[in-house]
Amino acid sequence: MKKIFLLFAFLLCFVNANSADLEPKKTFIVGFDPAFPPYGYKDDNGEFIGFDLDLAQQVATRNGWELIKQSIDWDSKDFELNSNSIDCIWNGFTMNGREGAYTWSVPYVDNSQVVIVRNDSDIKELKDLKNKVVVVQADSSALAAFKGANASKENKILASSFKALEQVNDYNTAFLSLESGAADAICLDIGVAKYQLDARGSEFRMLSAAISSEQYAIGFKLGNTELRDKVEKTLFEMLDDGSFAKTAKTWGLEDSVSLNQSALKTQNQNFNNQAQSTNIWSQLAFGMLKSLQIFFLTLIFSLPLGLLICAIRQSKIRALRYAASVYISVLRGTPLMLQLLVVFFGPYYLFGISLSSEYRFYAVIIGFCLNYAAYFAEIFRAGFNAVPKEQSQAAFLLGYSSAQTYWRILFPQMCNKVIPPVTNEVITLVKDTSLAFVLAYAEMFSIAKQIAAAQASLMPLFVAGLFYYIFNFIVAWAMAVLEKKVNYLNKRSV
Repeated sequence: MKKIFLLFAFLLCFVNANSADLEPKKTFIVGFDPAFPPYGYKDDNGEFIGFDLDLAQQVATRNGWELIKQSIDWDSKDFELNSNSIDCIWNGFTMNGREGAYTWSVPYVDNSQVVIVRNDSDIKELKDLKNKVVVVQADSSALAAFKGANASKENKILASSFKALEQVNDYNTAFLSLESGAADAICLDIGVAKYQLDARGSEFRMLSAAISSEQYAIGFKLGNTELRDKVEKTLFEMLDDGSFAKTAKTWGLEDSVSLNQSALKTQNQNFNNQAQSTNIWSQLAFGMLKSLQIFFLTLIFSLPLGLLICAIRQSKIRALRYAASVYISVLRGTPLMLQLLVVFFGPYYLFGISLSSEYRFYAVIIGFCLNYAAYFAEIFRAGFNAVPKEQSQAAFLLGYSSAQTYWRILFPQMCNKVIPPVTNEVITLVKDTSLAFVLAYAEMFSIAKQIAAAQASLMPLFVAGLFYYIFNFIVAWAMAVLEKKVNYLNKRSV
């Protein structure tokens, strides 16, 4: 009995001694934009790296935390933070104009918004941007510098002189637009600009004048001063032992860092960047019209194109059948987003044809039509195959020509059979209109995301969702009415 007691006591002491090892390690979840070099991006090995991520890793290691690098959609950063999905936003995050929206660390980088143009561009100064197409990242400091609540009067006047101020989701798309001629200039952070210029060679250049100056800091959920203080304390430790400066030099940012012991903590200020509600609704209404435009034009052109491809697919000429099969296979087997990018940038990279900003809309319509025509073609082919062959034979015996047989006998019966699957595709098209954002085309959902990001509210997204639901309900009702009408006409013709 004594031996059992001693064994139990030994095990209890062992468990207590190792209890710290059994406790789960605290995680430090950093939210960042994965396409924002040199602060955070994916390298050739598929690893997330960058200046800010290096700093975050050192902070986590010194505190005994496990760092989790969480890539996020920049438009959704506030929702990620407020829902506690991430602990902070650490990715070249500008605090200017956002002072009251987050609990901030001390600023650690001085940054400016600069303009990048092509080397052969006639743009030499900021005033030369008049009547030009300027690209910025959605919900970025560059956008705020032109249209934010704290934008300077000079920048607002400059922005009003642009032909267009377009928003993209990432800078790779922005540089593709600039290179192909679809845009005339890009406005972005100077750190990102220098990295891009180094990576892309001498094809682009930076204007000497800056749009605005700003500071980068780490954004924590409003009120989370405990975590902010721990991270901030560790950053100053890194500053004292030289590791902060060493990391900045590694990433070529030694001239931009501003962390020092005399840095003052920015006091939270109440500010309001809420747009007028009428302005918000007008923006959403504008987005609705754009989505409806994509929807109706796609249907108008893709349905007859699908019928043509179906006819080619059923042709007696083998080469034509094969070509139609390859077309359908490629268009159905690759993402619509990729197809839109190919349609938009393909003319420049394949044939050297300079693009215009107006071509963006045509590329959206062409891409959607080509994609949906492939689906409609297969639906129509299935509908024709479902019509009994005896129908064609009977028409031949009655003296009908091939065209009369097709349009008077086969086509009406095919329509009757394909209305349900066509309805499904039409409903999918309503939702797919949101994919136009990949070409920086401002449709309903992208505008709702931009407003939601600016307002830190889910309401615009709910409004967008309600729009899609109501419109899909109307589409389904209209297609049901059409199906009944077609059935009625077919019964009368029997």
